[in-house]
Amino acid sequence: MDASWQQDGPYRREDGANGEGFRSGQVQPEILPPDDPRGPNERPYEQAYYPPQQPQPGYAPQPSRPRRRNTWAFAPATYILVGINCVVFLLMLLSGVSILSPTSRQLVDFGANFGPYVLLGDQWWRLISAMFVHVGIIHLATNMWCLWNLGLLGEPLLGPFGVFATYLLTGLAGNILSVAVHPGINGDGIVGAGASGAVFGLAGVLIILLKSPLLPLPKVELKRLRGSVIQFAILNFAIGLYTAFGHTSIQIDNMAHLGGFLSGLALGLPMVPKIGAPKSTFVSRRLLATGGMFFLLLLICFGLHSFWRQ
Repeated sequence: MDASWQQDGPYRREDGANGEGFRSGQVQPEILPPDDPRGPNERPYEQAYYPPQQPQPGYAPQPSRPRRRNTWAFAPATYILVGINCVVFLLMLLSGVSILSPTSRQLVDFGANFGPYVLLGDQWWRLISAMFVHVGIIHLATNMWCLWNLGLLGEPLLGPFGVFATYLLTGLAGNILSVAVHPGINGDGIVGAGASGAVFGLAGVLIILLKSPLLPLPKVELKRLRGSVIQFAILNFAIGLYTAFGHTSIQIDNMAHLGGFLSGLALGLPMVPKIGAPKSTFVSRRLLATGGMFFLLLLICFGLHSFWRQ
């Protein structure tokens, strides 16, 4: 979840062969030569029958190769993204940040999202760095658990590049919407941090891609997986709404969630007709989708910059 702080303090899914009657066993079945059209006793040399060759002495059949276990290379983008988040949090701890409740100042120092610094201070890099900053160990653990599960599900569909691009672009979109809604110019800004905008983006992409008719999976299994991702999104949106209107000291940045989720849906739409298609076709469609999304987000950032610089 993207946790957020108020500016003045924290609020924080036995037949064997095909021929009939063949029996497996030690006795080899008789192999008959073809009939000669001139009669059953005629067998010219060119149609002579040769018995099957026997294995040479000392011959041993090659053992079948064992099935490879999944390694880190099965989903490298997911593992690397989780690793980066954990390393950043470790660096925060080594610098003296509280493991449970960092202050707003500490979060900003490590690159959290804060409207006035972005819009007036031109620190646009915070829209990216905030995806890797977390508000305590519980915040990190919940986001990494979600990222791990959604990443392992999505990376076989999107590929490593697709997961990296989805994480960065949808996380960026979520932080842009957060700054647009809470600019903080008049003192109402929030300090936002966390990977959940990007996590919601992955969920949005998967909801679209798992609808593809070209995926080589049973429809029942696809429906189950897609339903699990939808339930994840609904549940976390509900938690965010509760923190916004309920009596709790924790405040979740729902704008980052919403921006990430909507951009994930938009990112998945150009790819879904080609998911499961030949690789070259899908790669070109994926590149078109990510490039278009990046260009659109740049235009939105330029518009925000121009608006607040007037």
